[in-house]
Amino acid sequence: MPLIHENASVTFTEGTFHGKENVKGVFEKTFRLIKDEAYLVSNIKWIKQDDKLAIFTFNYKWSGIINEEFAEGSGRGISVLVNESKKWMLMTEHLSPDSD
Repeated sequence: MPLIHENASVTFTEGTFHGKENVKGVFEKTFRLIKDEAYLVSNIKWIKQDDKLAIFTFNYKWSGIINEEFAEGSGRGISVLVNESKKWMLMTEHLSPDSD
């Protein structure tokens, strides 16, 4: 996955994953698990944005089929993108579910 930085780190409900291969693996596992996924990002707030770094917060909603049953969720996230060698790459992303 060319859009993931070698030193990337992501935190999802399942835990925190470090390094490009581990991050790639958790994304691929999620993509395989959720069939017919719909994913919506809204309420984007840019914290910093320049030619080397972009940091933003957002809300997300997803829905899809897991084990032949409808499932959905929502929450908040923060992402950090870095621009190296004229390519934007994910450095870190943290997703957390909405509080009840």
